[in-house]
Amino acid sequence: MTTTVSSREPVGMERLLARAQQLGEQETEKLLARTPASARLYGRARQTLPFGVVSSFQKGSPYPIYVSHGKGSHVWDQDHHEYLDYHGGFGAMVCGHAHPRVVEAITEAASRGTHFAVTTESAVAFGEEICRRFNLEMLRFANSGTEATMDAIRVARAATGRDVVCKIEGSYHGHHDAVMFSVIPNADVMGGRERPAKAPVSKGLVKDASKYIEVVPFNDAEQLERLFDEKGQEIACLVMEPAMMNIGIVLPEVAYLKRARELCTKHGVVFIYDEIKTGFTIAPGGATERFGVQPDLVCLAKAISGGLPAAAFGGREDLMRLIEQGVSQMGTYNGNPLVSHVGLVVLREILDAEGYRTLAALGAQLSAGCQKAIDTYGLPAHTIDLGAKGCVSYRQTPMRNYRDFLETKPELFAASYPWLLNRGIFMTPGDEEQWTLSVQHTEGDIDEYIEVFTGFCRALTA
Repeated sequence: MTTTVSSREPVGMERLLARAQQLGEQETEKLLARTPASARLYGRARQTLPFGVVSSFQKGSPYPIYVSHGKGSHVWDQDHHEYLDYHGGFGAMVCGHAHPRVVEAITEAASRGTHFAVTTESAVAFGEEICRRFNLEMLRFANSGTEATMDAIRVARAATGRDVVCKIEGSYHGHHDAVMFSVIPNADVMGGRERPAKAPVSKGLVKDASKYIEVVPFNDAEQLERLFDEKGQEIACLVMEPAMMNIGIVLPEVAYLKRARELCTKHGVVFIYDEIKTGFTIAPGGATERFGVQPDLVCLAKAISGGLPAAAFGGREDLMRLIEQGVSQMGTYNGNPLVSHVGLVVLREILDAEGYRTLAALGAQLSAGCQKAIDTYGLPAHTIDLGAKGCVSYRQTPMRNYRDFLETKPELFAASYPWLLNRGIFMTPGDEEQWTLSVQHTEGDIDEYIEVFTGFCRALTA
């Protein structure tokens, strides 16, 4: 785990932003010219799908790039352009695309039947392996990160008899009503640092839903303590990403997670880790293992089953046994034999000790190479390396919380996105996201990314 910052003075900001706008316009024009098939599919998709996509996170301006297929560390778009994939399905594809063992495992499971709505031995074994890695006493499966956090919060409310959810300012925990507040809010609806606003981010929420949410900044144990001292008897749970990943990557400061753990215990608040992004990407046991602080419940999804739609949540037995005592948690496809068998193969045979050594080496190589380019050209940016996850954030020093994210320069990312695409690097379309590496990436793949990114830094400061 490394955070690197530049010691060189950044170039003049006004000139840099003007150049970024110029580059962004030029590269976007080139991108649109080379992706007519994506444009045509967008026109077709808009007739059936809102925004022309199956999830609003996928929308693009004026249209997204539509992918046709992937293999290993590469994907191809509808215009047959080949890219190195650092998007990674928003963090799900740590195995890479069409991994031979994953394809084989899918065939194995499908040949025996993909669904019964009856628990299979593979689901039991899959649950046992996840519990072992994350030190969980019991577990239940779901189908998405949204379901996992929704179920965990329901269990916490049942356990405490309290209604209020406490979350971190700027974090995303799925699109259910309980957590659709303070997710990258606009600055004019944020409120002060001492009392962040509970800003809803969707229409259609229950009108008084804000009564049941409290918001605190990341990496601020003192403010969390003040809130718990004031309202702890009303708060059912604290849900947080142990490494904040909705604004690039923000690492927890020394002792922050430990203090949050202590405060939750003191006030009887259920401590929930949202490891949708960190789980299975930054260590075999995710952030729970890497940072050494055990929450009461852990929520998992994305990388859990080789790109198939699977999720889980689990933790203390006394909390999970509430499902046997009236807490509703169900789902027709939960732990189905396809995802269970593939997930077990992924965890036992692919994301093993050797897999994580590979990811760590590649992540360190990519982060160091990008930081060298940043230093060479004096950009106001820094890199974060966290196993399979990492990013460049356009702020000279590391971030502590969401307020720091507001000081980044999104114009620089906006210029980098079409630049990278036009040179064969497929990335997530927002500066709040990260790169995801896979076990099928090679050192040569990393060198190619660094070369393209270095070219961007050079052009930006020309």
